[in-house]
Amino acid sequence: MAATLITASAQTSAQRRTVATLFTTQSLFSAATIAAFTLTAIVAADLSGRDSLAGVPATIQMLGRAAAAYPIGVLMDRSGRRAGLTVGFAAAIAGLLLSALAIDGGSFLFFCAGAVLIGMGRSASEQSRFIGAEVFPQWQRARIIGILVFAGTIGSVGGPLLVIPATHLAERFAMNTEAGPYLLGAGLMVVALAITFGFLRPDPKTLGALLDSQEEAAHPTTAAKSVRTLRQILGQANVLVALAAMIIGQLVMTLLMVITPLYMRHHDHTTAAISGVIMAHTLGMFGLSAFTGWLIDRLGRAPMIMLGALVLVVSALLAPLSTGVPLLATSLFLLGLGWNFTFIAGSSLLSDALESHERGRVQGVSEALVALASGAGSLGTGGVFAAGGMGAVAAVGLAFSLALIAWAFWIGRRQSALVVPGSLN
Repeated sequence: MAATLITASAQTSAQRRTVATLFTTQSLFSAATIAAFTLTAIVAADLSGRDSLAGVPATIQMLGRAAAAYPIGVLMDRSGRRAGLTVGFAAAIAGLLLSALAIDGGSFLFFCAGAVLIGMGRSASEQSRFIGAEVFPQWQRARIIGILVFAGTIGSVGGPLLVIPATHLAERFAMNTEAGPYLLGAGLMVVALAITFGFLRPDPKTLGALLDSQEEAAHPTTAAKSVRTLRQILGQANVLVALAAMIIGQLVMTLLMVITPLYMRHHDHTTAAISGVIMAHTLGMFGLSAFTGWLIDRLGRAPMIMLGALVLVVSALLAPLSTGVPLLATSLFLLGLGWNFTFIAGSSLLSDALESHERGRVQGVSEALVALASGAGSLGTGGVFAAGGMGAVAAVGLAFSLALIAWAFWIGRRQSALVVPGSLN
């Protein structure tokens, strides 16, 4: 294959270009979607005429993300990572434009249809961390995933700042001002698509296969490779722990994060105080991602999964203890940090466990499951809170976090493959 003739310097250049391209497009995608998300609940209530339907578009977006994750993963395995990302970004552009037109035309139905397409785009974008990791050797993958997760920080900060300029943009086109963030988001996504198509070359799938062949040549084995079914892959202990880390981390994070603003509102906190607590949470989720990746490569995947779950335990214990802003901010910061540890370590472990031709579809399954966990947390936390208050929500999060610690510890004792060779040095 021509790919095997690539020089070492060309391979290094391609790796750097891949990470730079993915970081840029992830930053653009997160800024576009967060700018739109800022007004989603308000727009939904206005278009439907009912506050009770304010959360419907977000839920539908999650379902679109979950439904599209596996098909896009299969497309990435068959046609390359660039093709899958391009299709996903195109879907997001269509969804943002449809949402803008729906707002201007006063259609709640078409606004929900746009949310489905945006969710489909996110299912592709969320696989960027795996795409970046596969073009690097195993001992560097967690660091690369951490860098790409950090791109979310740009969106979390820049997205809300774009809302006001975007409303002025809509005014210039004589449209409803609330359509502005969706129009601007579509423009940012066009840039992301163009960058992906133009600069994500050679395809990361080709680079990943080349890296696999180099590692096989350096560490030859007499065992013949077999083509594994999806069921066989998902039954592998490493894969199960990786999925559990990402799913439980997402579930616990969503349970506590979603309900905290309402909990604070019930105790008469101001909007500024609520925003400050959520900012602390966002900092925990994304702010230390690059350091997290480095730490995972040094200490190993399983130890960091258990540490992340332990941080989630501490967060769940702190959340119901006080209604004061300092303690709640600390709890939510730790909640974000625990998610960060489990998410990046789980993603790294999953990437390690897969061959290049398996990654797209299996990672698509993982994204679908993470999306469903997020949806379950969002939909379930209100009922738990209504039944038992913040203490009940924290107790559910605590139970899942302890289960993750026990599961990862048990598998870690039985499976030496959970620790990257040399990672404890």
